[in-house]
Parts: sequence; structure tokens; C-alpha cells
Amino acid sequence: MPAEWELSDDLPDEDVLVIEITPPWKMYFDGVSHKEGTGAGVVFVTSEEEVLPYSFTLTQNCSNNVAEYQALIFGLEMAVNTKQRHFKVYGDSQLVINQLLGLYEVKKPELLPYHNYAKRLMGWLGDLELEHLPRRDNKQANALAKLASTLSMTDKESRIPICKSWVIPPVCSDDEDDMFQEEKNHVMEVFEVEEEDWRQPLVDYFKYRKLPNDPRERTDTRRRAARFIYYKGTLYRRSFEGIFLCCINDDEKDQN
Repeated sequence: MPAEWELSDDLPDEDVLVIEITPPWKMYFDGVSHKEGTGAGVVFVTSEEEVLPYSFTLTQNCSNNVAEYQALIFGLEMAVNTKQRHFKVYGDSQLVINQLLGLYEVKKPELLPYHNYAKRLMGWLGDLELEHLPRRDNKQANALAKLASTLSMTDKESRIPICKSWVIPPVCSDDEDDMFQEEKNHVMEVFEVEEEDWRQPLVDYFKYRKLPNDPRERTDTRRRAARFIYYKGTLYRRSFEGIFLCCINDDEKDQN
């Protein structure tokens, strides 16, 4: 650099140089299978450190490895619907993690459909990191899985909300998968709400990462979003008891 040039600490348009980096969401999963039942647990930790726990009672008996894949797929399906595209996924099943990383071969035919479906979901998420961790560091997901598996076979009424489900991996060739992706790229989703609908800023944030123009509203939307989740076209708010409540507008409230 020529000696006559002077360095300046003044930067024009400093606001333009500010880049907001949102931390990735974390997802922990675990599956449990024993004589009392089978269950899956998934825990999301949002970029705002909000903890979102889920329990699933599996409706069929299966091996522990299948239960692990079930838990992973439940989590990945929910992750796809959150519209977030940066996840760190943790599980304590060395077999499942290493199979998905390509370090282990999938030898058992019953695991192959789950493996292929999980890989497809991971591809849809884009920026995803997969990591094995010791069971002692996966206590929350393990506890949820054990809880769901224990309650699956009891006749007593439980007041803890447990989702009952079972994953059936779709049978799809590589050509069909490419066709699906091509069609998906040409589809525009439309979510119609009224102008004064209080949900609109949150819906825009989850679907399109769009924030209001007003600085105060931008901050308020980011803060409130930690307690909400957008799943399959519906906005839900997480209560203090951990239950997700469907969000409605004033007109829908009056109709009910």
C-alpha cells in the first residue's frame, strides 16, 4: 500500500455491514423398546434456548434399533415443518448415527427403509450436523422415550400428553424423488389471514424468515417466536405445562 495513503476507522453505512447470525437449533432423539412397550423421545432446543420436548408411544413392537430410527424420523419430520434450515442432531445410538454418516453398512433389511427415509429428510433440511453422544448426555430424550414406552401398555388413565404414531417410510425410487423435488420447487404456499390477524408476523417469520419493518415489532416478534412453533400450516403456542395450544384469531374464537 502506498505510504501516502491514510487509514481511516470511519466506515460508511455501518448498518449495512451488520450481519445477524442465528444459532442453530439442536435436536436430541432416543428410542426405547422393552417388554412393557416401545417409545420415542425428541427434544428441540431453539436458537433462543427454548426447550421443546415430545414423547411418542409407538403402536407396534419393534427392535431397539427400529425405535431409534422412529425417534429420529419423528424429529426430522417436525424439523422440516419448522422451516428452520440449520440443525445439530444428537443421538446416543452409535449404530444409527454411523449408518447415516456412512461409516457403518446397513446390513439388516428391516432398517433399510428407515435409513433411506431419514437420509431423504436430512437432505431436505440442508445444513444439518449429525453427532453421536454418550447416553448420559442424552438424558432428556431418553427419559421421554422411557416414559412413553412405559405408558404404552398400561390400562390406567394418564394425564401426560403422549403422541401415538408409527412411521411408514414411503417407497420411492431415485427418479421419483427427483420428480417430487422438481414439483416441490414450483409450488407456492399461500397462507391467508386477515390484515389485523395477530398471528401474521409470527407466520411470516417461521415460513419466510420475514420480520416487520418497525424495529420494535422486529424485536417483539423474535422474542415471542421462542414460545411458538409453526407445524403443518398451523401456529401453536407452548404453555407453561409443556402443552402446545392451537392459535386462533378473534373470529374463530367467537365461532367456538
